[in-house]
Amino acid sequence: MLTADRLLTPLEEIPGGAVILEDGRITAVGRREAMTAPAGTREIHARGMTAIPGFVDAHIHGAGGRDVMEATTVALSQVAQKVAQHGTTSLVATTITASAEVTSRSLEGIARFVRENSAPGVPGGAASAEILGIHLEGPFLSPQQRGVHPPEWLAQPTREGLKKLLAAANGCAKILTIAPELPGALECVAAARAAGLVVALGHTNATYAEAEAAVDRGARHAVHIFNAMRPFAHRETGVLGAALTDPRMTAEVIADGVHVDGPAIRLLLAAKGFNSVLLVSDATAATGMPDGNYLLGNLEVSVAGGVSRNSEGRLAGSTLTLDRAVRNVVALGVPLNAAVQMATLNPARLLGMEGRKGALVPGADADIVLLDPELRVTGVMTRGVGL
Repeated sequence: MLTADRLLTPLEEIPGGAVILEDGRITAVGRREAMTAPAGTREIHARGMTAIPGFVDAHIHGAGGRDVMEATTVALSQVAQKVAQHGTTSLVATTITASAEVTSRSLEGIARFVRENSAPGVPGGAASAEILGIHLEGPFLSPQQRGVHPPEWLAQPTREGLKKLLAAANGCAKILTIAPELPGALECVAAARAAGLVVALGHTNATYAEAEAAVDRGARHAVHIFNAMRPFAHRETGVLGAALTDPRMTAEVIADGVHVDGPAIRLLLAAKGFNSVLLVSDATAATGMPDGNYLLGNLEVSVAGGVSRNSEGRLAGSTLTLDRAVRNVVALGVPLNAAVQMATLNPARLLGMEGRKGALVPGADADIVLLDPELRVTGVMTRGVGL
């Protein structure tokens, strides 16, 4: 049993709360004085701490010097262990556009790792984030809004192309990012939804009408909103207009203080509310590492002052961790429980995993993070392992 000065479930705040755990799952949550733990239960006292659910990162490329597209056990384990140190207990490994051969090999390797590492780990061992699946960021992206995705490997969306990606991912694909204005995109949106994927709009030059057409077909999410999409204009609001005003859509934001300014984040939250915004890292191999040169997929990027850019000076992912993202939005005036919700429950809901991830509720995985009064991570448990 874990006790803390307060729990954020995150929808409820419980002062003097306790969580009872068994076999890597949460069995009960409530005030300590109202809880009766089974005889012989070990009790962990987190005095002065706030216990929250583990962060769920729906958009991350790497950490700890390794990139998910390496797709080896060593590389993926390093990413999972590094982000766990910062409170991320679940993640969706995110690809970057590459050749068909490289992409297929990466998808197969990530899928193999996901299947072989479904067990929570060794009790008493180090916490390690669970890789829930794959976020396909590319190749169906706009040449005009490609960011650092290599133009030579961008592709027109087709059902056959999507089918090949899904086959390589072997049931582990969770999210597809697509530019809805491309020829064939709407058919791909429908096919991806039929396959059970979350369809997200990103790296897109779509007009408002083109974005809404995709939403009508089942697209429900905006990838790193404000970045790599048609700028907002009062007579053509583009995909931003759809994302900000359509209640069917959620939106993710990189709250690192570099990708999006504070006033834009406040505008996003005013338009969408705390229930429809996700905090993501878009983290790269440079995350948790000193400045220097790293790989993003097969691309060389340079990190200076914690900011990752390619040789053209374009932003190339980030070095953000979700604990820092939470602190950043709290500094903008967001209540802590709402900031935590945007990094936990909201991404879990996007993935259809709200009963298992992103909340301190009975039946959920025992993914728990302890924060000190400065909102720094002091302890992490992933599926009952750690702390």
